[in-house]
Amino acid sequence: MLTLFAALALAAQSTPIPPQATQLPPPVPPIPAPVTPVVEADTRPYVALVTDLGTIIVRVEDKRAPITAANFLRYIDAKRLDGFKFYRSTKSWGPANQLIQAGNRGDARRNFPPIAHEPTTITGLTNCKGALSMARLNPGDATSDFFLLLSDIKDFDADAPGGDGAGFAVFGEMVGGADVAEAIFNAPISPTAGEGVMVGQMLEPQVTIKTARRVSAPADAPAGCVVKTP
Repeated sequence: MLTLFAALALAAQSTPIPPQATQLPPPVPPIPAPVTPVVEADTRPYVALVTDLGTIIVRVEDKRAPITAANFLRYIDAKRLDGFKFYRSTKSWGPANQLIQAGNRGDARRNFPPIAHEPTTITGLTNCKGALSMARLNPGDATSDFFLLLSDIKDFDADAPGGDGAGFAVFGEMVGGADVAEAIFNAPISPTAGEGVMVGQMLEPQVTIKTARRVSAPADAPAGCVVKTP
């Protein structure tokens, strides 16, 4: 009997003791720090057009429309845009087709050679309100003249129904000075100047671009509308 009791006592001593209710819980893994998204710097060029009526700031889409953008910036960097004129307002076309047009109204020798046409179907840009687009007669003959749109004119896009399949090449947009563009649009018009559809659209007096220079990106530059969204 003593031998049995001794065996039971030894067995009890060798039985593992269950964890106590007061045992500390396992450590909680640390919460990872939030990841800050990387925002790419805006490297697109910005240009200030200083006119008789104030300053307009445009952003140039040099990655999406490299040929047209490089042509415009060539005029800027050579200071050839200085003295060019805003000479046209399409008030006579009604509220759905508002634009102002600028370019060389003097010595044609100040123009660089014409550039290849970049349709919106290739660049992924669109002729929305504020768009900076190249003026032309035929695809491939654009030189220095450009539009600033004061309304959406989607008929200017290359894929517009009933269009010529080429449209007008967008290469940037207005990001500042919309009030100045409106003032140019509403400036006095000559009743007789111009030819064809441009009769009744020629500004008198014309608005001079005093200087056109690259500037830093404005802190409050809007995202804009010219880049088409899926």
